[in-house]
Amino acid sequence: MNHHCTKQVEIQHLGLVDYQSAWDYQERLLAGVVATKISNRNRPADEQLPTANYLLFCQHPHVYTLGKSGQPEHLLANDAFLQTIGATYYKINRGGDITYHGPGQLVGYPILDLDNFFTDIHRYMRLLEEAIIRTLADYGLDAGRIDGLTGVWLGYNTDENRGSGPRKICAMGVKASRWVTMHGFALNINTDLSYFNHIVPCGIADKAVTSMQAELGREVAMDEVTDRVSHHLADLFDMELTQSPVQQYGITTE
Repeated sequence: MNHHCTKQVEIQHLGLVDYQSAWDYQERLLAGVVATKISNRNRPADEQLPTANYLLFCQHPHVYTLGKSGQPEHLLANDAFLQTIGATYYKINRGGDITYHGPGQLVGYPILDLDNFFTDIHRYMRLLEEAIIRTLADYGLDAGRIDGLTGVWLGYNTDENRGSGPRKICAMGVKASRWVTMHGFALNINTDLSYFNHIVPCGIADKAVTSMQAELGREVAMDEVTDRVSHHLADLFDMELTQSPVQQYGITTE
């Protein structure tokens, strides 16, 4: 670990942004952080540069993405049908199977140099989940984990046999290069859940998908949820959050 470890994390609100543009942008930020890490190897300890950390928030137009461990047959629709529902499809380099992103869903992409925090991907995933669990608790929703499945679930404690069984409210899939993370989580807030009917979500056929709106019976303010998620992430990771104005990103938003 370098001597210029920084817990500063720059929040960027990208708005509604094309999936591919956001992916390219993540790759650009990640490459910049990795380049700093590599150049630090050739510097004496007292001259090493701090690496940047980012927390990107956005929404995507309707899109299905398939992780590298995923099965293409979990997309139950063909190209022609995808066009009729205005959706696109990408095979991508994160972990996990197929998922859906769309308007009304909060997507978070932490680009963190874990050398600034802790080098443990398992712990990283659990803390991302914990931030979402605490956010949902702020709204009176009891969410948790299910052993062996990533993400955050309602009705996770199936022993109680109350409610309508397990339903996924937040999907997760991450990738790390040299301890720098990309991809992240997708929390269903006011998501149109009918789009999940065209896939086997995350390759799990027998588990339902839900949203905050479906559970609470009302639309929920996206920016309010975003603030809660940021607050809990900052708390759990001991981050010092900074904001930057959106026009600097060099990214096309819709």
